[in-house]
Amino acid sequence: MRRVTQDTLGDASVLRVAEVAVPVPGPTEILVEMRAAGVNPVDWKVRTGGGILGTPPFSVGWELSGVVAATGAGVTRFAVGDEVFGMPRFPAQAAAYAEYVTGPARHFALKPPNLSHEQAGGLALAGLTAWQVLAETAGVLPGQRVLIPAAAGGVGHLAVQIAKARGAYVIGTASAPKHDFVRSLGADEVHDHGAEGQADVYAAVKDVDVAVATVAGQVPRLAATLAPQGALIALNGADEAAAVDAGGVFLLAEPDRAGLESLAALVLEGRLTVHVDRVFPLDRVAEAHRLGERGHTTGKLVLVP
Repeated sequence: MRRVTQDTLGDASVLRVAEVAVPVPGPTEILVEMRAAGVNPVDWKVRTGGGILGTPPFSVGWELSGVVAATGAGVTRFAVGDEVFGMPRFPAQAAAYAEYVTGPARHFALKPPNLSHEQAGGLALAGLTAWQVLAETAGVLPGQRVLIPAAAGGVGHLAVQIAKARGAYVIGTASAPKHDFVRSLGADEVHDHGAEGQADVYAAVKDVDVAVATVAGQVPRLAATLAPQGALIALNGADEAAAVDAGGVFLLAEPDRAGLESLAALVLEGRLTVHVDRVFPLDRVAEAHRLGERGHTTGKLVLVP
C-alpha cells in the first residue's frame, strides 16, 4: 500500500509517498481502508519540529474516514464493511495519510450517513478538539458568551456550530470575505481580524464566558475579554495558558468514542457539518501542507488515497 512518510524534519518537500506493507490489526483494533484523511496544523508542526513523534522517520496524520476491512481479536463494536471515522492513537503515530490504517476500535465511531467520506475525514480531530473544549472542559451553557477566533478555520468552524448547538451566544473573528460564511454557521457577531493596521480586534469584545485560543500568541488579548468568572482554553501553548491570571487551561485533544458519537449525533440532527475547502490526492500532500500553513483555509483540507 501507499503511505506518506518523511525521513527528516523540514518543510513540506520532506514528505514522500512510500510503498509499505498493509498493517495487521492487533487485538481490539480494526483495519480501515481509507477514503479520506484530514490535514491539520498539528501535522505540519510535527513535520517541522518532531515533538510528539520524536525523530524521523515517521508518518503524520491522525484524522480519517473509511471502511472497516478487518477486525482484530475481541472487537465487538464494528464489522467488516462498516463506514467509520476517527482519530486513532493520538498523540502516538497513526500514519493516517495512507491507503490503510489500524487503530483501537474505541478510537472510532460510525460515520454519519449524511456526511461524505471527505467531510467525515475532516471531522474527528478538529471536532473532538472543539467538543472537548466547549462541552467537556468549559461546559458551555445556554446564553453564555463564547469567543472563537479564526472562526472560519478547521477547528473554528466546527466550534461555532457546537457552541451554537449548546445555546451559546457566539462571537467569531474572521477576515472580511469570510464573515457571511461564519454567520451561516450560526455566529451572532463576527469581527474582522484581517485588516492591516487595524486596532485590536478584541477591544470591543467584553464579558466573555469562554474564549478559545486557537492560535499561539492570542492568550493575553483573549484574557482581557473575559468576564470575572470566564474561562480561557488554549489549543497552542501550555506556558501561555498557565500565565493567565484568570486560570487559562491548555487542552490537547484525546481519542474518545463518546465524543465522536456526540459529534455524529449533532451531524445526524443537522446541527453540525464539515466544510471541505480543498481535496488533494496523496501524491500532492506537500501542496496540501503548503496551503494549510498559509493560514487562510476555510474549513478543512483533506487527502484522498
